[in-house]
Amino acid sequence: MKIALLGTGLMGLPMARRLCRAGHEVAAWNRTRAKCEPLSADGAAICDSAAQAVAHADIVISMLENGAVVHDVLFNQGAARAMRRGTLFIDMASIQPREARDHAARLGELGVACLDAPVSGGTVGAENGSLAIMVGGATADFERAAAVFQVFGRATHVGPHGAGQLAKLANQMIVGITIGAVAEALLLCAKGGADMAKVREAISGGFADSRILQLHGQRMVERDFAPRGRMTVQLKDMRNALATAEEIGFDAPVTKLFERLYADGVEHGLADLDHSGLFVELASRNGMR
Repeated sequence: MKIALLGTGLMGLPMARRLCRAGHEVAAWNRTRAKCEPLSADGAAICDSAAQAVAHADIVISMLENGAVVHDVLFNQGAARAMRRGTLFIDMASIQPREARDHAARLGELGVACLDAPVSGGTVGAENGSLAIMVGGATADFERAAAVFQVFGRATHVGPHGAGQLAKLANQMIVGITIGAVAEALLLCAKGGADMAKVREAISGGFADSRILQLHGQRMVERDFAPRGRMTVQLKDMRNALATAEEIGFDAPVTKLFERLYADGVEHGLADLDHSGLFVELASRNGMR
């Protein structure tokens, strides 16, 4: 298929590369052209504008920063009107559900089908083709996108437009809150005189085990907070979850607490740490290093 990919950052670049290697004809665009240029070696066409990239595509994939950027690229920079009628637009960025529904409605008026399909699995999942993909939209459009989703990982259709973004918010709520639980528990043990690394080992395999305990817990033990998913991104996700909760009249007290904790961490200079860097904020509150 002819596929346009908009946004070749940490996630978009390996995803575009996988599309090329799967035999698709890829046109790539990024605001900073230099981030696209490595894809030339994989056979991708590097475009000077989003509108140019999407003009001949069967499917357009967005991996842009947030809902405001997606809106700007689609409706201010001309990408939406440059798409042919019958094109399928797949937004794999993490945006608010109401934004996804609004974009789908506006694209539908132009004869462009739409899926919201945010992902979980980080850069490792993008490189390995093992992403979890949460998809909202029409069943027929989901089926049409199946071959593309296969390149990236495992896709699940979770409901109508906006439902994919709701599922991603649920994912990010669980990730952010669990990081805090692991950090606080390990710090409690360290403060009481236990070996954090051994505590993590001891509870692995029990009911408290999780990928967060294994991956992020190890980062905490090693004090390795090089950014994979940044504190700022986790804070954005918590705030998106709270905004959506307010829109639908849902009280989310646990998420409110963790939004404040991540916000405090960012305010205290931890913005560019991995989101497991919440450990540093909680350690500081307890006079620990």
